[in-house]
Amino acid sequence: MPRTKRLDRRAAVAALLMDRGDDLLVVAGLGASAWDCAAAGDHHQTFPLWGAMGGAVPMGLGLALARPDKRVLVINGDGEMLMGLGSLTAVGAKQPDNLAIVILDNERYGETGMQLTNTGCGTDLAAIAKASGIPVVATIGSEPCLGDAVSLARTARGPVLVVIKVDRENHELVLPPRDGPLLKNRFRAALGLHALPK
Repeated sequence: MPRTKRLDRRAAVAALLMDRGDDLLVVAGLGASAWDCAAAGDHHQTFPLWGAMGGAVPMGLGLALARPDKRVLVINGDGEMLMGLGSLTAVGAKQPDNLAIVILDNERYGETGMQLTNTGCGTDLAAIAKASGIPVVATIGSEPCLGDAVSLARTARGPVLVVIKVDRENHELVLPPRDGPLLKNRFRAALGLHALPK
């Protein structure tokens, strides 16, 4: 039986970040999420994770609470979200209306060999988010719905969680900077904070 066509992962991330301006803070989960954000254009207000699997949503939650004047967008994969499911309950409890979480769900652990994740076995991340108290949830898997997903992620009063069912294709590797102090200091500077000593 042929697999249902899904959204192109890289195109979906490009749409999410198009015309982002300076009011959007982005936390990019490790692996493909960070590579896709880099492919859309390296940006001083994007913080890509080079590790800390499961840490993207907690980081985004902290940013959203600390900076209610900014929109915070977390872009991560299904494997990372499964690693940090408990963070969804914290988002539901705190209710930051400026936080959006997008999960790029290809039902695979892309960084370790494309093993099947639990979302490929029936786990519904949007339902878990809803049960955790996140009021705005959606799952999309077709091109005509991408505009709605972008609108929810960029403008809907949150917290918001959108699952985008994406392809399992290998895209050209586009890496963000690997210099940890540079990433930290430029992100702090973008927030109007002084750089920390190295």
